[in-house]
Amino acid sequence: MYKFRQLWWIIGVRTNKAATKPETITNVPTSNTWITEEVAGCRFQDLRLGKRFGKLLGMMSDGIGQSVPYACQDWANTKAAYRFFSNATVTEDQILAGHFQATGERLAQADQKILMLHDTCEFSFQRDKDSKIGLLGRPSCGKGKDGRIKFITVRGILMHSSLAITLEGLPLGLAAIKFWTRKQFKGCNALKKKINPTRVPIEEKESFRWLENLRQATALTGNPADCVHIGDRESDIFELFSLADELGTKFLVRTCVDRLVQDGDRTVAAEMKKAPVRGRHRIEVRNKLGESYEAELDIKFEQLQILPPAGKRKDYADLTLTVIYVTALQASEPFWWRRAGMTALPNGGVLVCAAAARRQRSDISRRTRQRTSARSTRCARIRRGSARAARTCGASGPRHRS
Repeated sequence: MYKFRQLWWIIGVRTNKAATKPETITNVPTSNTWITEEVAGCRFQDLRLGKRFGKLLGMMSDGIGQSVPYACQDWANTKAAYRFFSNATVTEDQILAGHFQATGERLAQADQKILMLHDTCEFSFQRDKDSKIGLLGRPSCGKGKDGRIKFITVRGILMHSSLAITLEGLPLGLAAIKFWTRKQFKGCNALKKKINPTRVPIEEKESFRWLENLRQATALTGNPADCVHIGDRESDIFELFSLADELGTKFLVRTCVDRLVQDGDRTVAAEMKKAPVRGRHRIEVRNKLGESYEAELDIKFEQLQILPPAGKRKDYADLTLTVIYVTALQASEPFWWRRAGMTALPNGGVLVCAAAARRQRSDISRRTRQRTSARSTRCARIRRGSARAARTCGASGPRHRS
């Protein structure tokens, strides 16, 4: 019976392959061709390392998300993979050099505007004991039996990458990437108690990675004027704005700081509140349940002279940026936005600020207070009922059947 099933499985596989053979598309490049192009620019000290890297990349791409032994399939390839990872002569720059070269070639062939997406992500690894893996942070995980807040240590690696895409969303490859770990984690709130973070040189901060990637990605594009760098609120760094101005490239950043403008007596938010509405736009938004609904936005934009932080005005000049201010007007559900924004240089770029309507934020606060009050009332009733039942049971004593 076993032999019959095995024979039927072999015949079925052969039949399927024979049936699909005429439908093969010959114009699509194979994975081996793509891997060969990606690793062509790698320069290892030993040619055998380059061959091993290409073979390893092919096996890992066929088993994305799987472990190294599963992707390698046999012990020989698994052992060779671990030897490659532990080889002291293999560096990060050697591994990424080929991909950066291929990305530069694709950027040269694109011949259009390029969007450079910058972002930071974390790779967390669970460890029961201390290890050589760096720290990501110490988030809270509830309260213990004694009522104190408990904290857990999260370990892992951080990566800041810059992905180049076309206006249609076609990815062209990574233009810059940086990995690092932390030996000690200190949050911004803890640093503010001792020093003023704005007076610390940018070279001594983790935020310096934004400037490094901006410089490397701009150099790879070849034409800085056709590149727009996009970042989240973490990239709201005045040194980043000045570097982009120096390199002649553009940027679009969501802001988190209400900076001083003009003569230093007013802020961006104060100026944009007086600006006229230039248009309205409707967008589709999804809530936490995944349900979609439409929201109407008021859009304002003005050119303002942005001043550097007070501690850095001797080193950096003022910048003239275009500010776009977006406010949510009507929506089926309230927005949880804070004041945000995007910035860019005046040579065709834009600075955008988005803000939630105060009325909607006040509605959210009122509803939250109502729910909290109702929950507290229910909990108090339950506690009073439990106490009353305990007193009654203690007075009469437990009843037993005879």
